[in-house]
Amino acid sequence: MNEKQLKERAWRHHPKVPYLRHALTAFVSGGLVGVLGQGLLVMYQSVFRMQESDALTMMSVSVMGVAALATAFGWYDKLAQKCGAGLFVPICGFANSLTASALEGKSEGLIHGIGSGMFKLAGTVITYGVVAAVIFGSLRYLLFEGGIV
Repeated sequence: MNEKQLKERAWRHHPKVPYLRHALTAFVSGGLVGVLGQGLLVMYQSVFRMQESDALTMMSVSVMGVAALATAFGWYDKLAQKCGAGLFVPICGFANSLTASALEGKSEGLIHGIGSGMFKLAGTVITYGVVAAVIFGSLRYLLFEGGIV
């Protein structure tokens, strides 16, 4: 058996990946996260009579809190395995990552364990976020406000 025949045989026995099912599952689960967020937004505006900007902030904090609690109880990873990319919507995924990093270091104490574990991850995200904001903000200013375009 030559190499080409071996590759063909291996390809025939390779398990099929259900791409469409994965995409639909991610779409539906991400949509449910969006529906949860929208429901919280409406609740904060109608029940608590908050302005839209305050309600948006509270909704974001609430969604991150739910994701952090689900991570702490061990539910988030189980759901994420079933839902895939739908639960790694930026705000939920970031809360999950921070909480998981904090939980990994809890045996080492508050400062050297939880604090440093969280900020190993968050530090890079914040750093690159600030750098990207400076670059894109400067480009926007130069192109649109500076009279170039």
